[in-house]
Amino acid sequence: MAEYVITIDGPSASGKTSVSRDVANAFGWRWVSTGAFYRGLAVVALKEKIDFDDESALVRLANSPIWSVEMNPNETTVMYSGQRINPEIALDDTGMYASKISQYPLVRQALLPLQRACANKNHVLIAEGRDCGTVVFPNALIKIYLTASSDSRAQRRSIENTGSFEMVRTLQEERDRSDEERTHAPLQIPDGAQVIDSSTMNRDQVVDNAKRLIRQEFSRRKLDALIR
Repeated sequence: MAEYVITIDGPSASGKTSVSRDVANAFGWRWVSTGAFYRGLAVVALKEKIDFDDESALVRLANSPIWSVEMNPNETTVMYSGQRINPEIALDDTGMYASKISQYPLVRQALLPLQRACANKNHVLIAEGRDCGTVVFPNALIKIYLTASSDSRAQRRSIENTGSFEMVRTLQEERDRSDEERTHAPLQIPDGAQVIDSSTMNRDQVVDNAKRLIRQEFSRRKLDALIR
């Protein structure tokens, strides 16, 4: 299945979610945000009043039927007790909780098969996150690492969430440190990944760059028929 997977990784607010979704929609492919699994679990843990220092309890919750993740063209939907909780998983505070639980190896182990199940041998999948090309799909057909300067990322996020630039940058830097320094599956550029720095690009330019890289690789591998 990995031969039909394209991964797009990168730090917080690098644009990987919107870019990967746009590329998937342009080519008519499936798309998933793997970070939604961690963010969703974090929100559900808060609602269930789970201790974030209790790894075993978080693992049990990860395997609980009270929540689920669904792939849709425009969002990776997280459901909790029959209710969509995506507005809550997008919050910056949720990102910090997600970063904390992602440091637990048993939690990562519990979520990994759920993430990998998003791939389908009959369809191309674009998976975005922080460890898609290193851990979730290490044998992906194409790996892209999307990055940007700290200031440009903070500016984007502050506009999206109408928050203070300084506060957003501080939270973002804390999240970056947490993701890069964790023992298990730290944020890093996957081996063989194409790096796109979007600091001076708008969204359309980044999407066009990603599409060009993908078209080139698909053409080289004679997989043009998979592109709509």
